[in-house]
Amino acid sequence: MADALNSVSTVKVGDVVKAEVLAIEDKQLTVGIEGTGVEGVVPLKELSTQPVDDIHTEAKIGDELELVVISTIGKDKENGQYLLSKRRLEAQKVWADIQKEYEAGNTITAPVTSVVKGGLVVNAGVRGFVPASMVADHFVEDLNQYKGQELEFKIVEIDATENRLILSHRAVIEASKAEARKEIFAKLAVGDVLEGKVARLTNFGAFVDLGGVDGLVHVSQISFDRVDKPSDVLKVGQEVKVKVLNLDEEKNRISLSIKAALPEPWDDIEDKAAEGSVLTGTVRRLTNFGAFVEVFPGVEGLVHISQISHEHIGTPQEVLSEGQEVQVKVLSVDPSAHRLQLSIKALTEAPAGSNDNNNDQPRRNNSNNNRGGRGRRNEGSHTQIPAEYQQDDSGFSLGDILGDALKDAAKD
Repeated sequence: MADALNSVSTVKVGDVVKAEVLAIEDKQLTVGIEGTGVEGVVPLKELSTQPVDDIHTEAKIGDELELVVISTIGKDKENGQYLLSKRRLEAQKVWADIQKEYEAGNTITAPVTSVVKGGLVVNAGVRGFVPASMVADHFVEDLNQYKGQELEFKIVEIDATENRLILSHRAVIEASKAEARKEIFAKLAVGDVLEGKVARLTNFGAFVDLGGVDGLVHVSQISFDRVDKPSDVLKVGQEVKVKVLNLDEEKNRISLSIKAALPEPWDDIEDKAAEGSVLTGTVRRLTNFGAFVEVFPGVEGLVHISQISHEHIGTPQEVLSEGQEVQVKVLSVDPSAHRLQLSIKALTEAPAGSNDNNNDQPRRNNSNNNRGGRGRRNEGSHTQIPAEYQQDDSGFSLGDILGDALKDAAKD
């Protein structure tokens, strides 16, 4: 008995001991500490650094385990027991291994086990934490997408005594992209057309992965048609063909265009919008002198105010609104100048008794004030084009905008 009591005193908290498995219960192992004649308990949670569903997969009776003493149970040393842990001993070795990787500048790979406020928790053999700002190289709204994934991390901070391990996946991404960026910039040139995959979407455009490096397709470069939000026409993961518009290696920027890689919208316009054909289009812009109607994505034609209605109107806004769908007749087409002259009224009959004989001529003012000479111009005359429209950027000349009204003015 005296020898047994003396042997108990030799076991201290923190000691690493060998022990034999004597009994297995649902939530713990009972072990005999070698060379001491006393027993100890290993709780289920102290068996492994990994989650354990079935205790029988971790040990069987007669197994010899290496354990660390973490506390005593009870005050009676003669019948007392010790609380032991296999997990903490494994963790000590894990911390030592991670410390070596940290000092060598290496990365580690670990699965994401949970998402908590402010970041991710990973199992690197020990608990590691990834702040939200270190998860990716862009803002991530929902971190749950990373749960269960095995990711590569750079070790940012390690303190085994405080069980503190801070990791960064963003640093790994940035390092990988920096290397890929060098290769991309070395082989890319402005004007190149290549395949890419939509990596993410924002309100201002789409980032396309070119093979480890993202280029930006501004919303204005997605389509010849009008695009309000990139997500309306593109999906993450979608493969797209893009053309390189600009390369700025100093700022690590690649400007891309999807629409520039598409066929020119004015190609074969004489076939698509032959003179005399009837098309359906959308009113895109209204000015004092007429309406610009988009008949194909990227192709707009002008409906002069004199070609909108058989009835007299002061402004196009009286009968048309932006976004309205209308049918138009093609009066003339000029592919080289990218011009289409269109008419809405040519598709309707003139009201009975109207002076408009539907000969595509703008109405003239026949009031008594203008008889017998030049007279004064009607205040509503369509030939009074504001200065800001005299150099319109639509591709239409002043003559196109005024139409045959110039001829009428010359006759007055």
